[in-house]
Amino acid sequence: MSKFRTVEISDPRFEANNLRHITIKSKNLKHRGDISVFVPPGEDHKNLPIVLLLHGVYGSHWIWSQKTGIHLKMKSWIENKQVSPMILVMPSDGLWGDGSGYLPHNHSDFEQWIAEDVIDATIELIPKASKTSLLFITGLSMGGFGALRIGTKYGYKFSGVSGLSSITRLNEMKKFIEEDLSLLKQDIIENESVFETIMKHKKHLPRFRFDCGTSDSLLEGNRKLHHQLEEQGISHIYREYPGGHEWPYWEEHIKDTIHFFDDIINPKNS
Repeated sequence: MSKFRTVEISDPRFEANNLRHITIKSKNLKHRGDISVFVPPGEDHKNLPIVLLLHGVYGSHWIWSQKTGIHLKMKSWIENKQVSPMILVMPSDGLWGDGSGYLPHNHSDFEQWIAEDVIDATIELIPKASKTSLLFITGLSMGGFGALRIGTKYGYKFSGVSGLSSITRLNEMKKFIEEDLSLLKQDIIENESVFETIMKHKKHLPRFRFDCGTSDSLLEGNRKLHHQLEEQGISHIYREYPGGHEWPYWEEHIKDTIHFFDDIINPKNS
């Protein structure tokens, strides 16, 4: 029996490029939510690692595949044995305003939608996933904020976390959304700051990394987060690359994140 009241999943006869599409009614959203899933081909694949890819403002579940071709890239990397087979799970953020921030709101919990419903739906509906699958989470911009916060807050679930061009503090959302930022304000400070989230959960952190373009308007915030973590002696990887807050940057550098996750799946022998 499904844990969701209603479930719709795409018919394999009409799917293309190993992409599946799912719509479920979420108790946390209080309405339906959409998820796109890349499922690696191959009948022998079982208990595959699950990677959640969170989008930024203005986007939805389709944007990673249709702006970066990540599903096509992933299939090629797997076939060429550059990375291990992984399931890519690309949910909407819940579609509140220009962006929900992947945060708890008054009536909808967009954080639990990701941390609970999306994972449960993947395990329930994708046969190559299971309760023993390793879990990873990444995202860009607002999705980086969500990934770094949710991934470290629920570190007992995730084996690895990554953020690309991440918003690091909630007030940076003002750069992108038209909604009154007070509507996103939280009752506890850890929900408004990646650093505060990491500090609160520092005893049980998964491995994590983040990167940012040297021409990105969010560069200062990422550098500050890096320096704060260094001062606290918290292990992490931080990288800067040429580029701005733009799709060509994310299309190129998502591969760094996938390789990071692959290294966790297949640790190199010392």
